[in-house]
Amino acid sequence: MSVYKKFLGQTAIYGLSTVFSRLFNFILTPIYTNVYAKETYGIFTNMYANASIINAVLAFGMESTYFRYLNKFENKKQEVYNNSFLCIAFISTLFLVTGLIFSTPIAQYLATDIADVGNYKIYVSFFLWILFIDAICVIPFAKLRADERPIQYSIAKFLNIGCFVGFNLIFLFVVPAFIKHNWVGAEWMASWYKSQWIGYVFLSNLIASLATLIYLLPEFFKLQPKFDTALFKNMFAYSWPILVANLSFIVNENLDKIVLQKLLPADIADGEVGIYGAVCKIAVFLSIFITAFRLGAEPFFFSHAKSENARNTYATILKYFVIALAVLFVGLIANIELLKHFIRKEEYWVGLPAVPYLLLGYVCLGIYMNLSIWYRLSDQTRFGLYISLAGAIITIVLNIVLIPKYSYMGSAWVSMLAYFVMMVLSYVLGQKYYPIPYNLKKISAYLVLSTVIVFVSFFIFNRNIYIGNALLIAFVGGICYFEKTELLRILKKS
Repeated sequence: MSVYKKFLGQTAIYGLSTVFSRLFNFILTPIYTNVYAKETYGIFTNMYANASIINAVLAFGMESTYFRYLNKFENKKQEVYNNSFLCIAFISTLFLVTGLIFSTPIAQYLATDIADVGNYKIYVSFFLWILFIDAICVIPFAKLRADERPIQYSIAKFLNIGCFVGFNLIFLFVVPAFIKHNWVGAEWMASWYKSQWIGYVFLSNLIASLATLIYLLPEFFKLQPKFDTALFKNMFAYSWPILVANLSFIVNENLDKIVLQKLLPADIADGEVGIYGAVCKIAVFLSIFITAFRLGAEPFFFSHAKSENARNTYATILKYFVIALAVLFVGLIANIELLKHFIRKEEYWVGLPAVPYLLLGYVCLGIYMNLSIWYRLSDQTRFGLYISLAGAIITIVLNIVLIPKYSYMGSAWVSMLAYFVMMVLSYVLGQKYYPIPYNLKKISAYLVLSTVIVFVSFFIFNRNIYIGNALLIAFVGGICYFEKTELLRILKKS
């Protein structure tokens, strides 16, 4: 089996389950935007934005560290597993206890209206437990990937999203139907049910996390009460820059939604956050692809690092990854007039002009994630910290400057710029400290051409679906023409 076929196989196995689970999650977007007012959906967006930042802290960069040290110390796999898990478990437990003690002040900070503090305290409690459970499951999930057990991994992912979607539907539609038609149990349900309460979304998430935890219990039983202090010191030195880098990335991804609520006038803040959060869901298709790539690529890159032609392999993978990103970028914008109907209420569509910038930002992010392998393989994770901090500074400063004047459009521009800068910095530093022979001319050409096509399709041809797809077909045809020779060579090796 060729190295490329192996890579594609791992990406498909570990990535597709995430793709499908995220797509199932995506079908909730039209339900949420139809059921909830944009102000209520703004609460949803804001809570998950805050949770994403905390989640990065709790994981402590240990997932990447786990993969790196499994391959670096093959004779200490159990110790690597123990150290990784116990580190996250300690941090998560400390977070949970502290959060429960200070839940009221946290709720007061998050609530935009003093009358909502009671509800926010419930939301905070849900998220404390969600974040705790999800954090302690990080390393057991990583172990499934490292042990090449794709079926178990996929089942866990589908179980999680199945519970989440299922209980959302129960709380939003089934329970109200029982109450409306006075079916068995209607009186009891009516005694506690709150119509259109966003807390049911968070409760569904908690139930899904608990179900995943129960499924992963066999992996928890494989832990041993051992802690290798000397090994942990090395792992910690590798891990903490990744933590800061991941945190900076999450800041880039979510700070705009948090800052929007704080910097805009109170009477429009939740509505603007709701609009922005809804149109961000259209960009989720590209995010799903990037996530699928990362899940398959990360274990592969580490395991392949000692191969003779590893750097040439990484270069080839990046080129075709960029091609895939570019095609998706053009395809999503070409069909945005169809995709917008996933957001059921037209009041959200005013935010569509932000989508091209968000998607271009995701393209740069995907490339950056691919490029970042150089500092992980060379044990120079501090550079990931520096690059991500640069992106975070851009995000924080420019959001503060632009949001008061341009609202969520300013946030979309900043997101694109931050990821572009991170991508360029990673390439420049990588070529200095861990050179990989990327085909920069072709990669740049595909990126520039796809960006031009997207903005012509969206802004000049006003999102015309026929012209957009004609441009997409022409773009794909050109790629096939210029890449056919190398593709045939790779396929023959397979």
